[in-house]
Amino acid sequence: MTTIFTSGAITLALCAAILALGTESAEQALPSAKPYPPVSELKPNPELPDPLVKFDGTRVKDKRQWTRERRPELKRLIQHYMYGYTPPPPHVRSKVERVNAGLFGGKATLKEVTLRFGPESAPPIHLMVITPNKRHGPVPAFLGIAFCGNQAIVDDPQVRMAEGWMYNAPGVVNNRATEATRGTQQNTWPAEMIVDRGYALATFYNGDVDPDVNDFSNGVHPFFMRSGQTTLGPHDWGTIAAWAWGMQRALDYLVKVKEIDPKRIAAIGHSRNGKTALLAGAFDERFALAIPHQAGCGGTAPSRGKVGESVKAINAGFPHWFNDTFPQFNDCPELLPFDQNGLVALMAPRPVLFSNAEDDTWANPAGQFDVLKAADGVFRFLGVEGLNTREIPPMGKLLESRLGYFIRSGQHSMTRIDWGAFLDFADRHLGRPGE
Repeated sequence: MTTIFTSGAITLALCAAILALGTESAEQALPSAKPYPPVSELKPNPELPDPLVKFDGTRVKDKRQWTRERRPELKRLIQHYMYGYTPPPPHVRSKVERVNAGLFGGKATLKEVTLRFGPESAPPIHLMVITPNKRHGPVPAFLGIAFCGNQAIVDDPQVRMAEGWMYNAPGVVNNRATEATRGTQQNTWPAEMIVDRGYALATFYNGDVDPDVNDFSNGVHPFFMRSGQTTLGPHDWGTIAAWAWGMQRALDYLVKVKEIDPKRIAAIGHSRNGKTALLAGAFDERFALAIPHQAGCGGTAPSRGKVGESVKAINAGFPHWFNDTFPQFNDCPELLPFDQNGLVALMAPRPVLFSNAEDDTWANPAGQFDVLKAADGVFRFLGVEGLNTREIPPMGKLLESRLGYFIRSGQHSMTRIDWGAFLDFADRHLGRPGE
């Protein structure tokens, strides 16, 4: 069965107008959107910029001004100088390919769904959705993108094998998944544990949207270029923006799934996928919560940070992640008219959890806490709790405030210990399933 639906984010008339402009976003296309100056003309600011101060230097006076003026402006700035502008929401066509109602000894149902959008030849997303069989009404859900494909997350020999380029990992040979990858990520994505807590889990491989290599010919990008365009422009979307846009397309489907509560879906991801989860949540208010785990530079750590990965290092190592304007800040991140606290501010008033590991200094755990502190003012300005402490919580203790934080011993990884914190945070802010 194939279903066609569209996100209600923009009207059909506006969508048609924007499609004529190619990869520009809805907000960029609005008449009120003014062009921003080149990087060389930006004013330096060594501190994390206050999200409540507009680009022209004036302060936001009330909630209406935040919603109508500053929030759209901040989104445009972040796209223009860092992640790139994404296409408008396309029609999403879904087809359930397979159902396994007996997962985990009958505790859960697994569905494999193919999502297609844009031109028919564009690469699809292969979404795996796992829902508890024992539930009282629709359940909350986690949506995340994975590194090794859905077949690595569960011990089900019939789950579709991810195709195309893949990271070097157990069972991957010549950057291609093999049968040996099956079940290798069960501790990274403990699906049975998630189901036992009453949550659904939906995942897909990030390479479905765009393989993580410096090549924009093998993912979704070519299918959403303007007529006659052959290369990406300086403000067009990079790979992280494409992945986040892909998460939003998966969300288009999930909000229609009757077993899932559309108002209680969390965006989650680890490392570069954590950067993606925060961006997806910040730009799509349908996500009720975001958990960017160990997301570091370009995600949850400050671009102005002096510890761990720098803007220069991340652009040198991963030149495809951001737009072609962001490298101009390599030696002068203080020129950025925003920092990652601005991205967190776009989540307000929705909850955000930053989670880290003690030995993962490359991700700058202390700097991430500074980002939360610098976003706190927006949450309080909107009349909700923000960060309820100014000190990093003790090791292994979850800070459950609306801006949350968790750090454990260990290194760069996503573990069952982390998931215990994720689930507790979700219980606190989404409501414990079944209650």
